[in-house]
Amino acid sequence: MSSVLIGQIVNIHGIKGEVKIYPYTDDLQKLSKKLKNIYLDENMEKGSYKVACRIQKGMLLTKISGVDTVEQAEKLKGKNVYIDEKNLDELGEDEYYIKDLIGLDVIDIKTNSLFGKLEYVYNTGANDIYEITTLDNKKVYLPAIKQVIKKVDIKDNKIYVEIMKGLI
Repeated sequence: MSSVLIGQIVNIHGIKGEVKIYPYTDDLQKLSKKLKNIYLDENMEKGSYKVACRIQKGMLLTKISGVDTVEQAEKLKGKNVYIDEKNLDELGEDEYYIKDLIGLDVIDIKTNSLFGKLEYVYNTGANDIYEITTLDNKKVYLPAIKQVIKKVDIKDNKIYVEIMKGLI
């Protein structure tokens, strides 16, 4: 079994041990309905925690089984939250999990040459931003919009991009 990072505990909520999870997804409704068990460590052998959650201001307010006090919840701040990979939904066309994009080669579609490697994906609300490390080890940030991201080929480990004038 493998785990997938879905968010991070960023704060506590209330006095009964609830925590705020910053989610790494753009479909918070679906995640909140499906989320029943989480792992607080990438090593799933330590076991899962049963959870109940609701959405508030773009965060998951989560009650973790066995965490009943502010002090217990406080100790969880900063921890990454994982789920079992088998609990992921099937995706539609042109939908990808961030975990599948990280590490892909970025190809300049105009020259058909290697531009760099996708290192990180930032969710800004309007659209994602792709952090790319170029061949000369510089960081470049590209918006994940159709005018820039032309094709994603997960099987071939490539993302084809069009670098528009003035973008970088």
